[in-house]
Amino acid sequence: MPRKKEPEKKKPAFKHEAYIEGSGSIVNEQIVDVLKNNYMPYAMSVIISRALPEIDGFKPSHRKLLYMMYRKGLLNPEKERSKSANVVGETMKLNPHGDQAIYETLVRLTRGNESLLHPYVDSKGNFGKQYSSKMHFAAPRYTEVKLEKICAELFRDIDKETVDFVPNYDNTMQEPTLLPATFPTVLVNSNTGIAVSMASNVCPFNLEEVCETTIALMKDPNHDILSTLKGPDFPGGGFMLYDEDELSKVYETGRGSIKIRCKYNYDKSANCLEITEIPYTTTVEAIIDKIIELVKAGKIREISYIRDETDIDGLKIAIDLKKNTDPEKLMQKLYRLTPLQDSYPCNFNVLIAGTPKVMGVREILTEWTAFREECVQRRTYFDLQKKKDKLHLLEALSKILLDIDKAIKIIRETENEADVVPNLMIGFGIDEIQAEYVAEIKLRNINKQYILRRIEEVDQLKKDIAEMEEILRDKKKIRKIIVNELRDVIKNYAQPRHTMFYYKSDVEEEIEIDDTPDYPVNIFVSASGYFKKITPQSLRMSSEQKLKEGDFISQNFVATNKTDLIFFSDMAQAYKSRASAFDDTKASVMGDYIPAKLSFDEGENLRVLVPTTDYSGHIIFFFENGKAAKVPMKSYETKTNRKKLAKAYSEKSPLVAAIFVAEEADILLRTSSGHALVFNTGMILPKTTRDSQGVQVISLRKNALLASAEIISSEELPELEKYRSKSVPAAGKPAKDLGDTNQLSF
Repeated sequence: MPRKKEPEKKKPAFKHEAYIEGSGSIVNEQIVDVLKNNYMPYAMSVIISRALPEIDGFKPSHRKLLYMMYRKGLLNPEKERSKSANVVGETMKLNPHGDQAIYETLVRLTRGNESLLHPYVDSKGNFGKQYSSKMHFAAPRYTEVKLEKICAELFRDIDKETVDFVPNYDNTMQEPTLLPATFPTVLVNSNTGIAVSMASNVCPFNLEEVCETTIALMKDPNHDILSTLKGPDFPGGGFMLYDEDELSKVYETGRGSIKIRCKYNYDKSANCLEITEIPYTTTVEAIIDKIIELVKAGKIREISYIRDETDIDGLKIAIDLKKNTDPEKLMQKLYRLTPLQDSYPCNFNVLIAGTPKVMGVREILTEWTAFREECVQRRTYFDLQKKKDKLHLLEALSKILLDIDKAIKIIRETENEADVVPNLMIGFGIDEIQAEYVAEIKLRNINKQYILRRIEEVDQLKKDIAEMEEILRDKKKIRKIIVNELRDVIKNYAQPRHTMFYYKSDVEEEIEIDDTPDYPVNIFVSASGYFKKITPQSLRMSSEQKLKEGDFISQNFVATNKTDLIFFSDMAQAYKSRASAFDDTKASVMGDYIPAKLSFDEGENLRVLVPTTDYSGHIIFFFENGKAAKVPMKSYETKTNRKKLAKAYSEKSPLVAAIFVAEEADILLRTSSGHALVFNTGMILPKTTRDSQGVQVISLRKNALLASAEIISSEELPELEKYRSKSVPAAGKPAKDLGDTNQLSF
């Protein structure tokens, strides 16, 4: 019998591909679909369920932690604190993200950490400090916590269906979607979160000011917020620049920047500055490290010693000053150069009904008011139903009062227990719920006195029911309840401002203190990129310049020690510096090598140096293709301390020369074909962009290139007038007698 042929195995499509039976198949998918199906759900989860706060002022991790502490009974003032480890363990029933993450969340909510204006957790033990990056918190087994008294305002009436509840991750218990806070916690305590493609940064405000502003907005939607909400109030104190325009922008748009500076005092006897409050955005270590860095760099010479004296009494940084140092001027310099003055970036991004939205203070408080109105409405409806149910039962007692003996007789003469309720329903004309209630009354309570005492509540119940129904019909009454609750919060929990204000008129905020000495200097630049700054006195003593073999001085200027210097490289980049950044030297030394001193890119060389004090005038770039770009020096002036400017000029054609002109001048152009052209720079219009390709200033012969460009002196002008162009572009005239056209001039 012939052997049965086995089915041929499928050959791998690729060299290293192997098939394993039952391993499945390869499916081709578009990367767009993969991102949509896999990454988008993750991104939405981070945005909605993790990183951004909701209108109750809490992120899910905070809410879960506080709710489990509430369930654990840690709001009871008579109950002792619980170990943090126990709280963390309980919270994992709702938040299974790991005990360390939960504990770090707990730490930030505590009074001991000093992160919040109104802490939610009363703590005992070491919880670190918000203002220190090196002061670490103790392990959870060593610390103890319970809820602060203010948390009663977060959980008030939470058991009266004021908010929705949802199952936890394993469907074993319920947790609230929001907390029915009786005041706008979303603005009272700071909240920071980074989601996918968006973030939130809500600064804290004074509790009393927030509540008063909310009340005012409920009465008048057009209320001037600045009149009641003076500005952010940070737990660390300090001073805030009161900039009304910037505050208005933050209040209306939810975005802006708040400038904060430290609080200090000067101990004259010890000649020492004592920093006692620092900006909320920085730490003690960051400040000290920055000051030490500046001292080592020689930018601050007035400080002899700095130390961290923070202890159990609070924050303190001590700065010992050198003799004859003006503390006010030094502080102005420290404000400018260190985190002792910093900015808090505001980004009020809050989840509203599951949708992230950047809102101003007015809109946030309006949304919170609507949320709180719903809470009060749901609580009132809950209480109304309870009172109606109670009234319904007491009405059955009223009927029994008319004939107690009849009720007893019906119960006694009923043979089957199951027939007691139906017989009572028939005997007194009541429903099943009422009959069940009557049947459950204890024998000792079936007396006239007990029944009369219970029936006395009927009139009050009817009155309460009428009031609640009126509240549910009238929105103004709901708002009145909210206002009363806010006033109670102010009465019980308001505290003075931590952050005070300073104004531009109080200090020389915008005046930069420049201690750089100003004196005349001579600046020399060699063709190979060496730089020398020599004082006139030193230059008179030795005028012979030391240079590398084959090198020569290509530029020299008379300037001052405060002159700004712009170095243009051959890679279309500009490097900004100042004459004071270079040491005074002598003609007998080589000087500083510019590419190394200014950290040029590899292979990058210096082409031209332009000194300036006020960024007036123009710089004209000449390119091999015969074009020239006239760029205002103002284009290189920056408000920030940027040291490197990319795209300083066009790279479309190689640069031949760069000439600075303070005012209009005559320029001589020479080409590689031996032609020359004279024109005035006033014929070229300035360009607004630095990397402009420019305009054609000379028509070139075939295969010819622009070889050089130089300013003509008044003595040379009559001799070269025959080469003048009356229009740009123009063809150059033969000028072979002008010298070597291959020598480039800068």
